[in-house]
Amino acid sequence: MPSRKFADGEVVMGRWPGSVLYYEVQVTSYDDVAHLYTVKYKDGTELALKESDIRSQSSFKHRKSQSSSSSPSRRSSSRSRSRSRSPGRPAKGRRRSASQSREQKDDKKKTIQETSLALPKPSENNTKRYNGEPESTEKNATSCIILEEKLKPDLEIKRVLEQYSLRSRKDEKKKEEIYSEKKTFVAVKPIEKVPTKTKELEFGGRIGTFMLVLLMPATVFYLLLACKQDDPSLLNFPPLPALESLWDGRVFGIFLLWFFLQVAFYFLPIGKVVEGLPLSTGRKLQYRINGFYAFILTAAIIGVLLYFQFELHYLYYHLMQFAVSAAAFSLALSIYLYVRSLKAPEEELAPGGNSGYFIYDFFTGHELNPRIGSFDLKYFCELRPGLIGWVVINLAMLLAEMKIYNLSVPSLSMILVNSFQLLYVVDALWNEEAVLTTMDITHDGFGFMLAFGDLVWVPFVYSLQAFYLVGHPTTITWPVAAGITVLNCIGYYIFRSANSQKNNFRRNPADPKLANLKFIPTATGKGLLVTGWWGFVRHPNYLGDIIMALAWSLPCGFNHILPYFYVIYFICLLVHREARDEHHCKQKYGLAWERYCQRVPYRIFPYIY
Repeated sequence: MPSRKFADGEVVMGRWPGSVLYYEVQVTSYDDVAHLYTVKYKDGTELALKESDIRSQSSFKHRKSQSSSSSPSRRSSSRSRSRSRSPGRPAKGRRRSASQSREQKDDKKKTIQETSLALPKPSENNTKRYNGEPESTEKNATSCIILEEKLKPDLEIKRVLEQYSLRSRKDEKKKEEIYSEKKTFVAVKPIEKVPTKTKELEFGGRIGTFMLVLLMPATVFYLLLACKQDDPSLLNFPPLPALESLWDGRVFGIFLLWFFLQVAFYFLPIGKVVEGLPLSTGRKLQYRINGFYAFILTAAIIGVLLYFQFELHYLYYHLMQFAVSAAAFSLALSIYLYVRSLKAPEEELAPGGNSGYFIYDFFTGHELNPRIGSFDLKYFCELRPGLIGWVVINLAMLLAEMKIYNLSVPSLSMILVNSFQLLYVVDALWNEEAVLTTMDITHDGFGFMLAFGDLVWVPFVYSLQAFYLVGHPTTITWPVAAGITVLNCIGYYIFRSANSQKNNFRRNPADPKLANLKFIPTATGKGLLVTGWWGFVRHPNYLGDIIMALAWSLPCGFNHILPYFYVIYFICLLVHREARDEHHCKQKYGLAWERYCQRVPYRIFPYIY
């Protein structure tokens, strides 16, 4: 077992990824398995480097003394080589004055010092600084792309080597080794993100996650029981039903049929296949984008069933049993996911679910992307059975209302709730590719939290307004309905335009439609938008989500707070998720994120929070 060369806390010189420049860094930790040092740059950026990319500070001083050696032969050979390369040197017949020589030496020392102190930004390639122009932390998207097109990577590296190399003259013969080192580092770079043990526990740690495993099902069952009461107030606790009434084998069979029907639609060879974000190993998983087609096929099947007089309102009378069946299935799925994750390779584990504590990893998800062949379990459950099931439940509530009250058309309140939530689901499925960049896919493992959330919480809690209206009809006027519709449209416009702006910028920063957007470059190569919706608040999509959630609840009136549970829960959920985003972004972007927070002070609600 090789011993480590540098100790924790030691200040050394680390090579910046993709370049030959070394900067002052501090060693924070060492991975005995991957043999990588975690170092911290002066701007707060943390990277994992190989031992060969780290050198002691004394070695740089030693190289400097070698380059100023008093050997006459060495000085003469060095000068002859320098004259042949540098067009800035005077002709042979001219002598430099002593003052000019000293000034140039001082300038050279100053340049080297500035180079070692300033951290380059890969997204900028430091082109302005190298050309003597002032550095800018805010850039226009099109200007960044023009610079990238003009400057070829090999020419840029060559120019940096000739002007800012900290190596002695005798190392000039080793340029090819430098280039090969660069290529080797780029190939190994993904190892930086190999998951290690989760140190910071979220959701209240082991006790908090244990309580959530119990409280999440209890909350769903309580809400469904409360909606069935004549007085669904919070103080009127519903009576507990008999245990045998909660389970029905036929209902469980229908649920399984529904789940595997969506699995069959997933495997249909329709829709495009796209790649997700790079994993810690550098590999990109492939995903088939056909969720919208699955929705269309499901709608066609439902239409055929209704044509043949199938009683879809059966869901209304057995909704609790369907919820219990979904909860039992999600629990079994979670157990399977955890057991199979114990044999998963280290690099396939979730960065936030590898704590070593059973209950915490079981809840948050131990494996990042569990797959059975090409079938991605997490990606499938994220949108298909739960989200489409939500729309089917809403439709069942609409039909139940018409049957119970002998209505020829649904109530205006029921139409608004169904229409608003149908728009939301269709939008999610139409923009299915965008889910690949969310925290659920890129960071969170697939465990009880997402399994229960996708299969139980989404379809049975998000449909609470429609379920409430069946037992507690609410009449609203057309002007009120128009006002609620305008509110929902405002929320949807903010939600969709903000998400589209972010996704388009990530996919193609050179898009002419985004030419007016400005951003703060980061050490990761990505930019933080400071104009448009993302310059208004840090999470404008969350703001739109909350406005829409309020519009979904308003058709239920103000007699009870129960239909507003979704709004209250959603605000708490998004505030908590925003806090998680803040924590991860601060670790990822370092000083650039602090500048972004100064530029955009409000998180979700402008002038409030």
